[in-house]
Amino acid sequence: MKLFVLLSRFPYPLEKGDKLRAYHQIKELSKNNEVHLCAISDVAISEEQRKELAPYCQSIKVIQLSKIMMYWNVFLGIFFSKLPFQVLYFYSKRAKKEIEDAIKINQIEHIFCQLIRTSEYVKNIQHIPKTLDYMDALSRGMERRVENSPFYLKPFIKIEALRLKKYEHFIFNYFDRKVIISEQDRDLIVNVHNDTIEIIPNGVEHDFFKAQPTEKKYDLIFTGNMSYEPNVISVEYLANEILPLVKQSIPNIQLVIAGASPSNRVKALSNDNVTVTGWVEDIRDYYNAAKIFVAPMLIGTGLQNKLLEAMAMQLPCVTSELANNALGATNGKDILIGGNTEEYARHIVSLMQKKDLAIAIANNGFNYVNQTFSWKNSTEKLEQLFKK
Repeated sequence: MKLFVLLSRFPYPLEKGDKLRAYHQIKELSKNNEVHLCAISDVAISEEQRKELAPYCQSIKVIQLSKIMMYWNVFLGIFFSKLPFQVLYFYSKRAKKEIEDAIKINQIEHIFCQLIRTSEYVKNIQHIPKTLDYMDALSRGMERRVENSPFYLKPFIKIEALRLKKYEHFIFNYFDRKVIISEQDRDLIVNVHNDTIEIIPNGVEHDFFKAQPTEKKYDLIFTGNMSYEPNVISVEYLANEILPLVKQSIPNIQLVIAGASPSNRVKALSNDNVTVTGWVEDIRDYYNAAKIFVAPMLIGTGLQNKLLEAMAMQLPCVTSELANNALGATNGKDILIGGNTEEYARHIVSLMQKKDLAIAIANNGFNYVNQTFSWKNSTEKLEQLFKK
């Protein structure tokens, strides 16, 4: 099948969840299909980045848009459009023409859009089957951001949440098939037919994320894109509220925050007990160097790739019920769930002081992820959906 994959970001490097998902799906889909990749980008894409995707793609098209134009679209959209700001940000008439031409020239047989922000480009194409990957319920994620946002941003985030909810419903019928990461997110898409959205979970590279015997320099680790607001809020909560309680029992507890593009708020957390790394070449080195993975997610949607990776690396994991809703691990067996600050601290202290408990949670979590999450299996399900 000649498959056109339309993305709002070039899927390399893999520092963001949408890029990670797209990269592995393209890699698997290329085994049985002719993949034509088209990525909208607000930054220049290097030849080295293209080379990472070249083995899996028949063609690679990057449409770089001017950031000035993208922000201008959003500004105008405040007054003259009802589209979500992120849809406006990634939209361009020039890009639409280039996309339509590429679809025609390559005689595409199926169009696969990742995220609703790409859907405006192809929504009116009716002669080619189309699949939309919602990924997450973006509207609910935006709603959860309101409370923790600066007062001057709250009105715009409320507007975006409302527009996203309406657009998630509006765009539904323009696509033949719809997919999403988790059942939890599917239930949050406001549409009477949301039960027809297929669940396509993320996977984990089991051959890549393997534990290696390494000196444990850190007690706790949090990973992720550290400019992403849900991650920023979570590490602030971990460092400022949970860690002081843990220090009452373990004064020298060491936390490492490893991930790309740390915001100034994240950098400000650095102290004798907290290390902020910024971009790291190989995240496995930091997983291997830590004893416990802690992800006290307060907002956000979808399946947390960081949890899949940490569990695959045989780290005992502590997280929130919100994050575990999509993961589906068993509390007390595969993972530990914190319901409040004191409970998070108790879990961390218990894992630090009870080696048998830490080993049991780590092994059970490893087995659960190994048996449940595979890029090969999830993408095979996606491929079968394309053929219906």
